[in-house]
Amino acid sequence: MSSRRSRSRQSGVSSNITDDQITDLVSKLQQLIPEIRNRRSDKVSASKVLQETCNYIRSLHREVDDLSDRLSNLLATTDSDSAQAAIIRSLLM
Repeated sequence: MSSRRSRSRQSGVSSNITDDQITDLVSKLQQLIPEIRNRRSDKVSASKVLQETCNYIRSLHREVDDLSDRLSNLLATTDSDSAQAAIIRSLLM
């Protein structure tokens, strides 16, 4: 028995999901991922959708890291008492 199933049974929660629900969820993911959504072909395997989803999430993480670095650099070069710094800090709160 897989550890996921054993944990589910131990907690008393049954999480049965049907093939139709999985198909529906994969279809929804397919609509959210730009790399797949922009393809002309409607037929994409579930494994490809999941792979592209992982790639997209990694890409978003890199983008967040980059924006965070840029913001840190901006705050480091901005006078801490300036109006611009105050606005940036208020937006972060």
